[in-house]
Amino acid sequence: MMNRVPSSLNAVDFLSAGLRWLFVLALALAAQGAGPLAPLLFAYGVLALAWGFGLLRPAWARYLRPASVAVDFVFGALVLGLVEGRFQALLWFAALPLLSAGLNLPGYGLGLLALLSFLCYGGLLWLRAPSASAWPAGLGHLAGALAVGAGLGWLLQRARYKLSPNAALSAAPSSHRAGQTDPRTALYRLIHTLSATLSYARVLETALDASLEALRAEDGSERLLVSAVLLVEQEASGEEGLRVVAARRFTPADADRVLAVEKSPVLRRALADERPTLQPSPAQDPELGRIPALHSCQALYLLPLRRGLEAYGLLLFAHPQAEYFTPERGEILQIIANQAIVAIENALLYQRLEEEKERLLKIQEETRRKLARDLHDGPTQSVSALAMRLNLVRRLLERDPEAAAEELRRLEELARRTTREMRHMLFTLRPLVLESQGLIAALEAMAERMAETYHQKVIVEADPATAQGLEAHRQSVIFALVEEAVNNARKHARAEHIWVRLNYAAPELLLLEVVDDGVGFDPAALAETYARRGSLGLIHMRERAELLEGVLQIDSGPNRGTAVRVWIPLTKPAAERLRKGRVA
Repeated sequence: MMNRVPSSLNAVDFLSAGLRWLFVLALALAAQGAGPLAPLLFAYGVLALAWGFGLLRPAWARYLRPASVAVDFVFGALVLGLVEGRFQALLWFAALPLLSAGLNLPGYGLGLLALLSFLCYGGLLWLRAPSASAWPAGLGHLAGALAVGAGLGWLLQRARYKLSPNAALSAAPSSHRAGQTDPRTALYRLIHTLSATLSYARVLETALDASLEALRAEDGSERLLVSAVLLVEQEASGEEGLRVVAARRFTPADADRVLAVEKSPVLRRALADERPTLQPSPAQDPELGRIPALHSCQALYLLPLRRGLEAYGLLLFAHPQAEYFTPERGEILQIIANQAIVAIENALLYQRLEEEKERLLKIQEETRRKLARDLHDGPTQSVSALAMRLNLVRRLLERDPEAAAEELRRLEELARRTTREMRHMLFTLRPLVLESQGLIAALEAMAERMAETYHQKVIVEADPATAQGLEAHRQSVIFALVEEAVNNARKHARAEHIWVRLNYAAPELLLLEVVDDGVGFDPAALAETYARRGSLGLIHMRERAELLEGVLQIDSGPNRGTAVRVWIPLTKPAAERLRKGRVA
């Protein structure tokens, strides 16, 4: 039974190690009698053996491959520098680093190394030439050796893609070729699938599957494609990161990895650019190099997922072939990215609608609970008291008619107070005056009902111009926020006066204030025990402030009253300034 080769030591590494041993053998045959070469030969043989073991570790192989080219270059120079009499006969050793470069460097690296070898070895030849007449012939021999080495290196470079860890996939089976799909058909399927789903995860997975299907070719090269969807998210440190939310050919450990944008020049540039980014050797990037699936890739193609100024993330594609991403393939991937952006926006809108639906259901549920509590604490108790006291009146009518008359007067007052409380509750649930006359009139009506029902003085100080132009739903949110704050002050502050103020704090920015002269409280102490109190008043005020894109601030202290302030932006630029902590 044959032993299986570890996946990290692929055919390219085997060929590279085998070439070194071949050169060691050739050197041993050619250097017989050349004493200085014996220690060098032994050292290089040990190094070549250690190199093979080092390639077993993927983290080392990434650095050992380019380093092997430098070692072979230095080794060839030492061989030619130490040989005295047979310098020209051993000039073919100059081809060694070019063969290594063909296996481990991109095309431009092979060309630069050939030029550097010609200059370096040419200098050695000039120093070693016995006479000036022998130098041109030696230079011709060197040029021939380098030309042969560069040619073989180029052929090895072409062949190494077929000798990659996934060589078996490069030769596509006949069933794959028979089932090849036209790219246009794949794009039509993509558009149909993305239009038919509102699932966020489904959209991302479909985009990657469609990319693989649209890039199918007769040679099966698309099966070596590495792909992923990276979406922007804020890390705990406050820095921007890209999370892998869907991927193909990634390891399970990398399926949910977060890449730091600030540490990656490639990702930072691609995220800021509106056009696709083509990058060679992605494994050299500090962050992308952490992904093993990219170590064997020679080309990286990044497409930004953005609409206007908002960037959602990146579509990542990588391939072992440096020239894989042709303009035609880039155009196909751009179409897929554009469709993915539309689908992602639709999915996000649907997700937000679902979240808003859940939030509204929670608000309705809490409103029902609040109504039940208010009915229990107010009218229900009053009606129970009415029933008991009516029983008392019935017995008093026979024994003490005057006392019965007085009790009836009190019962009448209790019934009237109960009626006012119920009317006030109905008013707060749906203030019709808010719909017919606007926010300021609704606030003034609320103040009158507070005075009538609870004998609470509420003073409204608002410029009517502040409510002009406010959308109806924003007026409803502001009214509900004021009603919550006034009720809190009435129930807990024991305040004599409550002021409601609505004025401009700056252009396009309103300031709502609910201030009382009550006993006040310690906000820090309240925050520590608020979760155990069973009250949601402050939470509701914060939620309503968020609906207005505003900022809520509560200023209070023992024996100095309470001030609830909400800054309400009227435009998007004002909201952006407010988020940055600037009022004007």
